[in-house]
Amino acid sequence: MDVVIIGAGVGGLAAAVGLRRRGHDVRVFERGEVLRTGGAALALWSNGTAALGGLGIDPTGLGRPTEVIIGSTHTGAELYRIDLRSVSARLGWPNLCLPRRELLDRLASQLPDGVVRFGPACTGVRQDADGVTALFEDGTTARADAVIGADGVHSAVRACLRPGDVPRPRGYASWQGLTPLPVPLAESTTSRWLTGPGGTCGIIPTGGGMVQWWFDLPWAPGDPEPASPAEVLRERFGAWTDPDVRAVLAHAKDEDVTSFPHVQTPVPKTWGSGRITLLGDAVHAFPPSTAQGANQALEDALVLSAALDGVRGADAAPALRRYERVRGPRAARASWVSGHQPTQRMGGTRPVPLSPAAMGGLLEGYLKLVSNALRNAPRGPQARV
Repeated sequence: MDVVIIGAGVGGLAAAVGLRRRGHDVRVFERGEVLRTGGAALALWSNGTAALGGLGIDPTGLGRPTEVIIGSTHTGAELYRIDLRSVSARLGWPNLCLPRRELLDRLASQLPDGVVRFGPACTGVRQDADGVTALFEDGTTARADAVIGADGVHSAVRACLRPGDVPRPRGYASWQGLTPLPVPLAESTTSRWLTGPGGTCGIIPTGGGMVQWWFDLPWAPGDPEPASPAEVLRERFGAWTDPDVRAVLAHAKDEDVTSFPHVQTPVPKTWGSGRITLLGDAVHAFPPSTAQGANQALEDALVLSAALDGVRGADAAPALRRYERVRGPRAARASWVSGHQPTQRMGGTRPVPLSPAAMGGLLEGYLKLVSNALRNAPRGPQARV
């Protein structure tokens, strides 16, 4: 098959790698002149690293392992602890936190020159009995046997297929950054999630003394961007006494801070139509409270590649519907849990009466519920659907 992918984010590049390894010709169209490597860092849970393995991409050397999660109040009082080492041991795949650019570079390195094409934005798609045409804002087109819309929350491909499915604001935004932090946590394998007056905070080491941090604040469409976001964070969270939070606030610079509004799109039972389908945030955007966004995009890429294995152009439509049937229920579970308000608030401010191993077991169960990659996946770098 000749496949066009719109969008060179995590999901689009991963799908390109998987489809090429199944023998298909792939072109990836990305608006702009270079890969968009912003977005600070991301978490890859065991299901995300298993999906990478299933695509033939070894996650070794990416970021830093996350072995323990500690939930705390704004004063540093511990509420719960999650043992991720036991989760990784049972599932056979690590949990990582890494700069987004590292993952994009690893994926792009698997693709020959010319597969990713930079230029004007896609404005829509149209199809007929023999194929699909992607349309671009400069008037050019790209013809293919199938088109995959991996163009994010504001997907032009989704707008053509499902014009009523617009992202719904969820009332919060994450103000986040990726910065060096001179505290012991930065060199550890421990992630911290804190909650208190004014919002929530997360601090996760990503390797090399760098940490990914975020603060979740109320947000609504039309809220103005502050002149100094770092000062806003210091004003809002300055009364928190936890030393790691105080270190983040002391070292945050305006140029480090980006905002990530929380939105959610309904996850339909059928994602595409004919020879067109969707992938990642283009079809199942949800709040980042369970850090599954990149993981679900990688899961999509793995299942899509398997669904199109050996498929020729004339049979594209039924193969794409098969992909949607396999992925849809698990992506919908991830969306529902991530959008649930108690999840977004990290469980409140009372100690959780469960051991670290029991908490790890709950997380493991959740990962299995939202994953195709972990189903019967062997240990090591070659997971499969």
